[in-house]
Amino acid sequence: MSLLPFEYAVVRVVPRVDRGEFVNGAVLLYCQHADYLGVRVRADLDCVRALWAQADVEAIEAALADVAAVAEGRAPGGVGESGPGRRFRWLTAPRSVVVQPGPVHTGVTEDPAGELDRIAARMLQ
Repeated sequence: MSLLPFEYAVVRVVPRVDRGEFVNGAVLLYCQHADYLGVRVRADLDCVRALWAQADVEAIEAALADVAAVAEGRAPGGVGESGPGRRFRWLTAPRSVVVQPGPVHTGVTEDPAGELDRIAARMLQ
């Protein structure tokens, strides 16, 4: 198998936007050549309360679930039903809210899903 270019971004949880502190909440990986868009979401958000004790963790979990639904093409209507490239671009568009994308990075891999698992293991611990 040949090497395939991919892009990935970490979705950040920024409980207090004014302070700029964040926790990695999810990882998105898009590989156009494989027509692949995958997502991994942090399982435990207790660390968010370490940044701000009053954080609404349930709302943050719901927002991350929405990110996953869009990435997986499960969100009804609009961008949720479009192709993986459009969903990735929509999810990585800059936002100044509690759940926001970080910068997009690139790489090459033979296995996009395996690469997503490797990146998520590093970024979501």
